[in-house]
Amino acid sequence: MNMRGFAAGACALPAFLILCFAADPKAPLGLPPLSWPKDNRYSAAKVELGRYLYFDRRLSADDTVSCASCHDPRYAFTDGAAVSTGIKSQKGNRSAPTIINRGYSLAQFWDGRANSLEEQAKGPMANPIEMGNTHDAIAGRLRGIAGYRPMFAAAFATEEITIDRVAMAIACFERTVLSGNAPYDKYKRGDKKAMTPGQVRGMAVFFDKAKCDKCHEGANFTLNAYSNLGVGADQPEPDVGRFAVTKDPRDWGVFKTPTLREIEHTAPYMHDGSLPTLEDVVEFYNKGGIKNRNLDANIKPLNLTDPEKKDLVAFLKALSGEGWQGVKAPEDFPK
Repeated sequence: MNMRGFAAGACALPAFLILCFAADPKAPLGLPPLSWPKDNRYSAAKVELGRYLYFDRRLSADDTVSCASCHDPRYAFTDGAAVSTGIKSQKGNRSAPTIINRGYSLAQFWDGRANSLEEQAKGPMANPIEMGNTHDAIAGRLRGIAGYRPMFAAAFATEEITIDRVAMAIACFERTVLSGNAPYDKYKRGDKKAMTPGQVRGMAVFFDKAKCDKCHEGANFTLNAYSNLGVGADQPEPDVGRFAVTKDPRDWGVFKTPTLREIEHTAPYMHDGSLPTLEDVVEFYNKGGIKNRNLDANIKPLNLTDPEKKDLVAFLKALSGEGWQGVKAPEDFPK
């Protein structure tokens, strides 16, 4: 499991004509304060614009795919599928990671190829098998929708619509999608009844015996680094992972470690969606991953008993919290 490398103030905007700034959203219990980019500070108007853009299928080439198509609130901001489906029913080769708590990481995607949420937001829009559009076409399309102009003015002080502003608004919205105040957080705060006895035993397995926190460390249960677990390494044409980005042989088959927050709700698991259940994930680690030329040195058989496996799964479910469930798609979109 080791890895290499490394209430907002409300404002009424019925016509989106008011430039509205509010205090940064307070992180739920268990999470540290968010760090907002200097060039993309929080504002309620920007978050609201980003929410509309996030759910708007008109950003895709054929009006069929939005950001929410692959990162759907109904599935804890994933799509519940092994791999995602883009325009014209095209299939990708990786599972859609949740956007929950993504604001706590700079590098994005399984291979870390985007250096920020803003950069990540642009990627799928121009990917031919995802949203299949171009950045120029998206900006032009939005300029032709009169209802978006006052929203951009409220968020950015002018009506100018650019792909950078589109990405900034979406990223600003995504940074507000958080999960904390889980039973684990309450337990750590002192409420010893917040977790079940099995979850408490599982916590000991997680930290002491399995030492899962070597990678899944800290408040968000990830180091935001990379590791080779061997997932897919036994396939005829393995996904090379971060190696495609860095060309460093040490990065062959390594992938970014996801948060364990809301892991109960983000099945299937691993970068290729190959493990359907948390029980399957625990068994995969218990067996020591899949051997390959670049397997992380700390991936070894765990020798867990069946009761320990059960308790570990129970603990992982104690990381399901609050903060994201209220996000809803707009009922109507700007015309």
